[in-house]
Amino acid sequence: MIEKLRTMWRRRGQMAMIDAYFRSSLYLLPWLPVLMGVAPVMSQTGGSPVPVTLAGVAMGLNLAQGALAVPLLNRALNRYLERGATPRTLLFVSGVLTLVAEIALWTLLTVKGAADKDSVSAVALAIGATLTPFFMAHSLVVSKRKFLAALAGSAAASMALLFPLTGSWLGSLGMACLLLFAGVWSFVLARPTGWLLGVIWKLDAARGTETRLAVAEERLRFGRDLHDVMGRNLAVIALKSELAVQLARRERPEAVEQMVEVQRIAQESQREVREVVRGYRKADLQAELAGARSILRAAGVDCRIEGEEGAQLPPEVESALGWVVREGTTNVLRHAVEVRRCAVRTRIDPHRSVLVMTMENDGVTSPPDGSAAGSLPGSGLKGLRERLSPLGGSLTSGLVPNGFFRLTVELPVGATSG
Repeated sequence: MIEKLRTMWRRRGQMAMIDAYFRSSLYLLPWLPVLMGVAPVMSQTGGSPVPVTLAGVAMGLNLAQGALAVPLLNRALNRYLERGATPRTLLFVSGVLTLVAEIALWTLLTVKGAADKDSVSAVALAIGATLTPFFMAHSLVVSKRKFLAALAGSAAASMALLFPLTGSWLGSLGMACLLLFAGVWSFVLARPTGWLLGVIWKLDAARGTETRLAVAEERLRFGRDLHDVMGRNLAVIALKSELAVQLARRERPEAVEQMVEVQRIAQESQREVREVVRGYRKADLQAELAGARSILRAAGVDCRIEGEEGAQLPPEVESALGWVVREGTTNVLRHAVEVRRCAVRTRIDPHRSVLVMTMENDGVTSPPDGSAAGSLPGSGLKGLRERLSPLGGSLTSGLVPNGFFRLTVELPVGATSG
């Protein structure tokens, strides 16, 4: 059961895990007033039936408020993040619970009287603490100005209402300040949490947008290169073909010369296109390693690269290894449930004259696509095997005993050395 919960937790992804962490922390905060603000009142009742009943009612209502705070704050956060509507019904229920609990505490304060200073302090603290859950939710569903204006108005109204009942300006002012403190405290707890979650999700969206823009930019570059190569040649082919048609209709011998020229230009275009594609498909090993480290660290992955410093490798070997790093990085980000560590290691086995590159990462609970260890379907790694085969190389992949997923490439390099 625990392992299943851990797997479900890891599958949420880093952004969702951060979101869940901040939300759960916010859900726990309303219980602090219950435990530290309202619970001490129970010890100040003196055992009399009426005070015990009033304190019990206030305690029960605050417990219900703490349970209600989970769905209420969840929907209030969604409203703040513009992912849902205002939870009006839950907010109304929370307001009613808060009001009834306040009435019970005020009645308890009246029954106990002002003679017992400890009881008065405990009940006053409970009165302020009871307001916290409702204020936290309310601060998330309205603007800052509206919340602070409503808080100031409530403090002024409470002071004007309490003075005729207590006959003490000092006591009324103290309760108004207590209400202001509870409101500001709730605002400081809830509002920055919503703001921080909003920033985190915007950064995640920006990272996704940056990736898509990079892909689009590369496609535009490739399209521009093809246009530069083929645009002029195709225009010449079209004109010469049209000229050859006209000459052929007139039975002129120059038509053959024009078609020979068309054939020459078409062959030249074919060669130029192959060069463009070859340059596009060429992968530089050092550039790919640097790019892998950058993109994995941006995704929150601790990426370590260890290898043969200064090893002189043939260009075709470097290109093949560059593609291994590129495809391996893509698979790490695509298939791993939750990656925290990744290592790329390159070494040369002098006994076999073989270069061995391994790429390991954690966060994989089962082989991707349910494949068995040692094989991995997919066009990306299938293409890598096709690239490595002419060089005499091999590629294996699968889970290893330490729970990591390992991609291994072996390439013969002869007497290559550093």
